[in-house]
Amino acid sequence: MLKLNKGPNTLADLARIAGVSVTTVSRSLAGNPVIAKSTRQRVVALAREHGFKINQSARNLRLKRTGAIGVILPLGHEQQQHLSDPFFMSLLGPLADALSENGYDLLLSRVIPSDEGWLDEMTDSGKVDGVIVIGQSNQTDVIEKVSARYRPIVVWGAAAPGMLQTTVGSDNIAGGRLAASHLLAQGRRRLAFFGASEVPEFAARLDGFRQAISEVADAKEPLLLPVHLTTEESYSAIAEFLSGHPPPDGIVAASDVIAMSALRALGERGLRIPHDVAVIGYDDVLIATHTNPPLTTIRQDVERGARSLVELLFQRMEGKEVSSVMMEPELVLRVSA
Repeated sequence: MLKLNKGPNTLADLARIAGVSVTTVSRSLAGNPVIAKSTRQRVVALAREHGFKINQSARNLRLKRTGAIGVILPLGHEQQQHLSDPFFMSLLGPLADALSENGYDLLLSRVIPSDEGWLDEMTDSGKVDGVIVIGQSNQTDVIEKVSARYRPIVVWGAAAPGMLQTTVGSDNIAGGRLAASHLLAQGRRRLAFFGASEVPEFAARLDGFRQAISEVADAKEPLLLPVHLTTEESYSAIAEFLSGHPPPDGIVAASDVIAMSALRALGERGLRIPHDVAVIGYDDVLIATHTNPPLTTIRQDVERGARSLVELLFQRMEGKEVSSVMMEPELVLRVSA
């Protein structure tokens, strides 16, 4: 009677077939980049060839980990904002890729805070090994409180002196200065900032915007229009503003979404861009190149930022000391300014 060979049942069985250690097999199957790519590919191929499947639940239980990272988007100030927002989409893609490459799943949560316990619910749930918060909204105090007791947490947002939370983001003050300085260099003197100043990142962009204007003697007092991030709400607010005020000759928007709403409202009033009004956005989301006219904007390197978030989080999970990352913004010149 012919005896059938049994496939590998354990990591040790697969390690013997592959001629490597059990640790190498485990890390290869988890996609850990510590293992050389060629070795990872060979181990995965052997596992598929022999029909080997790792018991992920048992593995996580043994390692005392969940295999998931919580990614939270707190919408304290923008309750109508959706995950389809272009900036969220541009950041979540590379963030998910970076987590997957390190063998982790992403547990996504869009939160409208109703009390101060929204972040505690995730960190204390037992469902995740760490947390990434995308944006501080108006929830800085809550994030600070949790950061004081919970180590594996990093935040996409603005850094401030004395702050406990570890952040990744661009130099928002420099970005605001960069945008305003470009408009002032074109001879524009009636500038406006469109964006909600209670958001820490937007407040910093507004500070830089104001700093640049204060250095130009003949510049007019800048206008501030606090608008929401959702497309329709920002468009309505800008259209109403333009119907009752003389248009500025230059606009710095706190985000590309707000800038796109400004392009639409200005165009409907027959104003030429950039001849009558120049517009600069912030973020450089993918569709910024496809607006009419193409949008001049301040670029944040979100792909680098996403990978920095993951790297800092894993270092904190390992008990290492880390510092916040502040990236330099870049002015991307297109037609609108």
